[in-house]
Formats: sequence, structure tokens, C-alpha cells
Amino acid sequence: MKIKRIHHVAYRCKDAKETVDWYVKHLNMDFVLAIAENEVPSTKAPDPYMHVFLDAGQGNVLAFFELPTQSDMDRDRNTPAWVQHLAMEVASMDELLAAKERLVAAGIEVIGPVNHTIFKSIYFFDPNGHRLELAANTGTPEMMQKLDDVKWEMLEEWSKTKKAPTHAAWMHAPQPEGQ
Repeated sequence: MKIKRIHHVAYRCKDAKETVDWYVKHLNMDFVLAIAENEVPSTKAPDPYMHVFLDAGQGNVLAFFELPTQSDMDRDRNTPAWVQHLAMEVASMDELLAAKERLVAAGIEVIGPVNHTIFKSIYFFDPNGHRLELAANTGTPEMMQKLDDVKWEMLEEWSKTKKAPTHAAWMHAPQPEGQ
């Protein structure tokens, strides 16, 4: 068996309507489906929910559950806030910068663009506290090949030492202005 694609990714939300409205307004996603039940189909637990689905482009679906009878949602406090995030690709740097302008104009705090050498990103939070990233690819085929050539060595070294391997240190070297 080989996975065909990710069918959807699901997160919890505080308010399904607010969440749908936010993603439609700020990320131009289409609201495609809502499912609501009073019983969880897989476990048969009596737990009412609203499950909403948004089209994130090219068959990628982002979904949310509102769970009104459960304790207030929270995040994993043992994991730094910057770690768990959903990264979505935009077509160009122009689109990335335009998205940042729109988000900032709407009062949303945005970090970046951050230069990751092979892509540049902006970071912000949705109304549920989920960290989001928009990324524009900037890597060349040569850069991607260099990274592909060392990925297994890097993983093996990390596995043994738990220290950052230097095989791809070139990605974090100072770069000339404008790059």
C-alpha cells in the first residue's frame, strides 16, 4: 500500500462559524462541507460535534471540530508554540507579501518574511490559537539536490548525537541583501 494523498487534516476549534468565516476571509479558502452528529461514529460516544471542511487548494482539505460539551481547548504545553503549525504554500513572493499586508491590515500579528533559504515564510495565529505559516518556495533545483544528497546522513547523525548536523549549514549562512 502507498498513501495516495492526505484526505484531510483536522484540528479542534473554539467556534465553527467564527473559524470558517476567518479562513474564508483571510486565507480565501472555500467552505465545502459541514457534518454534525450527536454521537461519534467511530466510538459511539455521546459527544455532539460540528465538523467543518475548508478547501485549501489542489485537493487539500483543512477540517475543524467544535466540541461544545468538552473542556475548553488548549495546546500541548510541553511543546513550544512555534513547533506545532500548519504550513501552506503560496505561488510566489509577491503573493506572500500581499497576504502579509492583508493580514496586518486586518489586525493580525505577523512574523516575517523569514528566510529559510529554500523558502520564505510568514507566521501568524488563527482565532483558535493554531500557528499558521504561509511559504513561498525560493530554492533552486541545485539546492534541493544538495539537501536530498545529505538527508539520510543528517538523520543518522542526529539519531546518534541529538545535535544539529552541519551537512546543510550553508542554508543558514549570511546571505547578500535582497536575497
